[in-house]
Amino acid sequence: MNTIQKTLFIGKELHQFDEIFSTNAYATQLIAKSNPSDGTVITTYKQLKGKGQGGSYWESEPDKNISMTVILQPRFVAARDQFVLNQAVSLGVMDFVKTYISTGVKIKWSNDIYVFDKKIAGILIQNSLVSKNIQNSIIGVGLNINQTVFKSDAPNPTSLKLETGKDFDLDKLLEMLCWKIETRYLQLKANAHQKIKAEYLDNLYQYMEDKIYQIPDGDFFQGRIVGIGTYGKLLVETKNGMMEFDTKEVKFT
Repeated sequence: MNTIQKTLFIGKELHQFDEIFSTNAYATQLIAKSNPSDGTVITTYKQLKGKGQGGSYWESEPDKNISMTVILQPRFVAARDQFVLNQAVSLGVMDFVKTYISTGVKIKWSNDIYVFDKKIAGILIQNSLVSKNIQNSIIGVGLNINQTVFKSDAPNPTSLKLETGKDFDLDKLLEMLCWKIETRYLQLKANAHQKIKAEYLDNLYQYMEDKIYQIPDGDFFQGRIVGIGTYGKLLVETKNGMMEFDTKEVKFT
């Protein structure tokens, strides 16, 4: 595939590799050495060392899944509002999964995609800031497509094939994924922040449900996710009042 046909700009500059260490790492090097166009895509079906949130490892069986990084230039987004970019991209990946799975698809804060209680996709976003705005954004997406056996200690993985029983053409799905992300990104570009935030909440895993959570010191507490706070922090209502968490500060049980 030389370029993504279905989109206006995402994937028009396409770097596709038989194998690569990390698409996000390659994107970082590309930005350092050149001036890649807005919407440049780096992808492979054999990623040797994919990264997840907090430096965790992303398992992907060769030639079974999509590993992709998109370089965007959302210079119209203020640094203080950068979580809305996270929300837009999460909605785009969720929209993609919903194309093939009709029920149970949710966004687990901050940007994992779940099918009921199983993880089907992960997103890693790295923003570089200049003055008060985002300069470049490196958006890594790992999507489980045709893999059916997972060997890592990830507690709850699933894939499109496990959920549907069908095999999928990775090139066709890559086109669809780019289109779905672009659609949400254009919505963001049109300044539809409130709509994006509202849809993100509407599709948030465990939103307004009484659940048990765990904090890093090991203690458990009961609470209810009621919203997203400043800079994308998770707002959890408890019997002792409102609590606010950043990434890795609270664990879903």
